[in-house]
Amino acid sequence: SGGGTTTTYGKWHPDESNRPEIDDAPVFTPTEEEFKDAIGYIASIRPQVEKYGICRIVPPSSWRPPCPLKEKSFWKCTEFNTRVQQVDKLQNREPKKKETQPRVQKKRKRRKKLRFGMSQKLRSAESADQDEKFGFQSGSDFTLEEFQKYADMFKEQYFGMKGSDEISLFEIKQHKEMWRPSVEEIEGEYWRIVVCPDDEVEVDYGADLDTAIFSSGFPKSYLSDANKQDPYGLSCWNLNNLRRQPRSVLSFETEDISGVVVPWLYVGMCFSSFCWHVEDHFLYSLNYMHFGEQKVWYGVPGENAVKLEDAMRRNLPRLFEEQPDLLHELVTQLSPSVLKSEGIPVYRVVQNPGEFVLTLPRAYHSGFNCGFNCAEAVNVAPVDWLPHGQCAVELYRDQRRKTSISHDKLLLKTVQTALRQVWANLHNCKSGQKEYIWLDTCGKNGMLTNAFKTRIKMEGAAREANARLQCKKMDQDYDSTDRECFSCFYDLHLSAVSCQCSPNRFACLNHANLLCSCEMDRKFVLHRYSMEELNALVAALEGDPAAVYQWKEYDVGLVCQSASTQQKMDFSKSAKLSGSIIDVNIDCGFDGCEDLDKSAGYPQEKEVQNALGKIDKDKMAMELGSLQTSNPTISSFQCTQSLSHSSELSCSSRISTGSTLPSKTTKELFGIETEYCVAKASRAQVSQLGKPSSSQSNEVSWPAKLRHQVEQLDHGTVIVGKNWCNHQAIFPKGFRSRVTFHSVLDPTRICCYISEVIDAGLLGPLFRVAVEEFPEVSFTHTSPMQCWDSVRDRVNEEIKKQCRAGKSGVPALLSNDSVNGLEMFGFISPPIIEVIEALDPDHKCLDYWLSKHTPLRRLLSESLMTTTVDGTNNSSI
Repeated sequence: SGGGTTTTYGKWHPDESNRPEIDDAPVFTPTEEEFKDAIGYIASIRPQVEKYGICRIVPPSSWRPPCPLKEKSFWKCTEFNTRVQQVDKLQNREPKKKETQPRVQKKRKRRKKLRFGMSQKLRSAESADQDEKFGFQSGSDFTLEEFQKYADMFKEQYFGMKGSDEISLFEIKQHKEMWRPSVEEIEGEYWRIVVCPDDEVEVDYGADLDTAIFSSGFPKSYLSDANKQDPYGLSCWNLNNLRRQPRSVLSFETEDISGVVVPWLYVGMCFSSFCWHVEDHFLYSLNYMHFGEQKVWYGVPGENAVKLEDAMRRNLPRLFEEQPDLLHELVTQLSPSVLKSEGIPVYRVVQNPGEFVLTLPRAYHSGFNCGFNCAEAVNVAPVDWLPHGQCAVELYRDQRRKTSISHDKLLLKTVQTALRQVWANLHNCKSGQKEYIWLDTCGKNGMLTNAFKTRIKMEGAAREANARLQCKKMDQDYDSTDRECFSCFYDLHLSAVSCQCSPNRFACLNHANLLCSCEMDRKFVLHRYSMEELNALVAALEGDPAAVYQWKEYDVGLVCQSASTQQKMDFSKSAKLSGSIIDVNIDCGFDGCEDLDKSAGYPQEKEVQNALGKIDKDKMAMELGSLQTSNPTISSFQCTQSLSHSSELSCSSRISTGSTLPSKTTKELFGIETEYCVAKASRAQVSQLGKPSSSQSNEVSWPAKLRHQVEQLDHGTVIVGKNWCNHQAIFPKGFRSRVTFHSVLDPTRICCYISEVIDAGLLGPLFRVAVEEFPEVSFTHTSPMQCWDSVRDRVNEEIKKQCRAGKSGVPALLSNDSVNGLEMFGFISPPIIEVIEALDPDHKCLDYWLSKHTPLRRLLSESLMTTTVDGTNNSSI
């Protein structure tokens, strides 16, 4: 120490402090309850953090995880490698090409390196290439014990602090607190070194240590011994577990990508730095400090990212001229004071041991350490990250920069999972709450829906630009490795362009013309899904029940457990979805699956048509009277002919939702032959439409007297074929009716329900029942019986709930035969039957009209026994 007004300790110049005058970022202190859901809590604070880009999260005081790194065997024996950082050159340095002579203008004394007898790592041959650009060289190997001694000695010497061997016995006995520089003093000195260097300051940093190799600072949980694990090993805030948390898009990443889903460890010393950067793919990042001295952070809101990049280029023009991708290297600082002077908001965070720091998508951040410490970090991706991730991959394409993850693969897997939950919700499944975690991201304005819709619009425009190229479905070999564009490295999970001349070379849709010199007619587009299929997925996410049911035919693992039926929708037949991200098993997904091997739909109509040709025409005339069968049969069968015998795969064809199909239709949908899929769905639906729920008898018991007065609102339009009728009723598209029944919201009240028939495209009709006052409370199924069974079950659940709560006036539980779906829709009400029958004067709904002529039906049945086209008729007539 010295006298006078200014005292200088070692190299420290306290009178030249350059501490930035900026505001602090917010600090969040979650409650015990809030802390139970890491992804949910991060999503909840996002709106408040966005204007800062960074924040600090202080866990509840009870959350103090042990650190395995402090175990003696690890602390003393396990080594890690460091990087050497020249702090004085992080901002003010000459371009490498101009750095030909030593800088002799300033008085510079190089710090004596203290290596504690350890050998300096030899530079590899690769490091010779690094001479072309500024970077951090490899340093020494340390154990944590050695690095702490090294870091403490450096700080003591730099700030003139007393070492442990210099403290007198008197000072110890007096419990005299030894002087240490404050965080503010260290921060001021750090930016003095960076902005106005007059000495060389070199430090070491143990950065980007892969925890899968070195070790994590959190306890690790192993499923085989989960019950014996420390609860911290299972905690959602344990960074090893974060990627697997519900509502994390990264939970669908199957690869252990180091630094993204596998945490990295950071062992720092005073002045060791992390320079301005954003996370790969604009992901969130979460950093936890295990132990040691503070870490100082600076953050810039994501909306100011481009401004920061422009400011860096303006203030360091020569460095960027030599190295345009300088910001990707993480080796350059720029004072927050400079950024603030250019109108860019910058905020400070001081992280203490036991605290988290969260950075948001595309939020630039940097910082330094105040002394020896150890922290761990990993990336995070709630669903609101998706648009930022899309922006990142498009930017990477322009920059010809390789990607770390497949954004499209994560997006598609997220959509697939969300649609399973939409399906389960439509079926009123009583699953756990976690089964519905993606539901609030769907709907017309849901975050997931909007992200997927944006991606599909981009994909559609790109395919339209390549419309003259022939289209092919990706085969199974395509996914044998990750595919990327040969030119811009864009991920090719969704589509790619290839050529006959080089089958193993691929381009993105934007660079098809650069792939090779061949004519365009030799090139072709490979797609995972057609645009029709992708648009169907968008519609399903938006909540269109018809689209959801279409998607159901190509997905697996759907479970529905309700009070009246408990069924796991396993799949009796399986098929590999060609080039798909999943294996697809085909199943009807409806009740009556035991009839899967029986023919229905268009095979049934063909059986009827063939049988009619063998019946005596006089008997036909006598039994049918004016019933016209020739044209209707041919007409409805032609619809299925155009589907089942289509020989072309048209990329531009659309799914039919009307009564007829276009002359050219896609032969495959989601990789499955459409005619097979329609036949299967049709069989199940024909069986289901007239079949009671599992809680009822095998035969529909028609009530002797109608118990409910049904008011018809819209008579709808008769659709021929596609299971729009059975032997019990005709189901007009757009039919609507009103009926009163116990409220599912309060069974002590009677409310009005609206029943309607909607078009599910290839799958035929869907039946929906909604509370008129609250239309969002609805029940959808392929059977009118099941629809009203679901209403009854919901009412019974509410009755039980109110009984447990001790509420008076609650009705008794409703019996299984208290409702009949056909009656509640109005399909067995004589006035409504009369109106519906009048909609079909030519008797085109053949199955229904034949059921009204028993002698002829028996004759047809006998004939069909000897004229079976594909199994037997599964419609109980």
